[in-house]
Amino acid sequence: MVSARDEILLALGELVARARAHDPVLLRELRAEFDRLLADSVVLETVSGDEWHGLLGTSPAMLELRRLIARFGPTSAPVLITGESGTGKERVAQALHALSGRSGAPFVAENCAAIPHTLLESVLFGHKKGAFTGAIKDHPGHFLAADKGTLFLDEIGETPMPMQAKLLRVLQEGEVRAVGDNKVKKVDVRVLAATNQSLESRVKAGAFREDLFFRLAVLRIEVPPLRTRGDDILLLARHFLAEGNARMNQQLVLSPPAAAALRAARWPGNVRQLQNEMQRIAALCDGPEITVADLSPDLRPS
Repeated sequence: MVSARDEILLALGELVARARAHDPVLLRELRAEFDRLLADSVVLETVSGDEWHGLLGTSPAMLELRRLIARFGPTSAPVLITGESGTGKERVAQALHALSGRSGAPFVAENCAAIPHTLLESVLFGHKKGAFTGAIKDHPGHFLAADKGTLFLDEIGETPMPMQAKLLRVLQEGEVRAVGDNKVKKVDVRVLAATNQSLESRVKAGAFREDLFFRLAVLRIEVPPLRTRGDDILLLARHFLAEGNARMNQQLVLSPPAAAALRAARWPGNVRQLQNEMQRIAALCDGPEITVADLSPDLRPS
């Protein structure tokens, strides 16, 4: 009896023989495709555990996310990370940095929406002493701080148009100019950007530069919402509960009905909402078992 393994080898041998006879150039294409499939197989083997570079979960959506991170991490290309608020986009950026050749250099993160537009240029590019009121000393800025490393710009869609032009110059020329300085400085920084918006829509609306969008989106990763991750919800819930138990010196456990309610919830705030919920329960629940009544009202079955 011919085994499944032998059947596969025979079929592969026939394919190679046909390619050699009718289209020798195709052999190179077949080899390249075979190498790619082998690389994907190795990547999947390395990301199969519950926790991987700070990312917890084994759902199909998370395994695909890990596969992309493992493939994109070693490159130096910019990556645009998209996804709803609270899905863990900064964790993805940290994993990309950890897997890169820049892992020994700084990882600097900034939320562009949290900085007033008038200060964002100074925060990112630095300023010279006396450049404006309150500039009492030189400030290098995030790009210089992240030199040879990675700069993560969260909520990139919130940057004003003049700042977008300056970001484009850094990506194109690798140069920054501090506020109040007439000299440019060379930097070697990998930029990772994240947004919970559709940058394509903002480009069409004239609120985001198309050339900057294409520069940032050389590679793209979509972080899945929690509601699509199945049993990862309970894996994360128990992980966050264990952290809360350790802080509160207790041993709370989820009752089956409470676990089912968490599993069925829609989680508009995603992983951040789940983490906050388990922290709240750990602080307030008398236990030892967490019931449906201990959950926030919007998480209880109707």
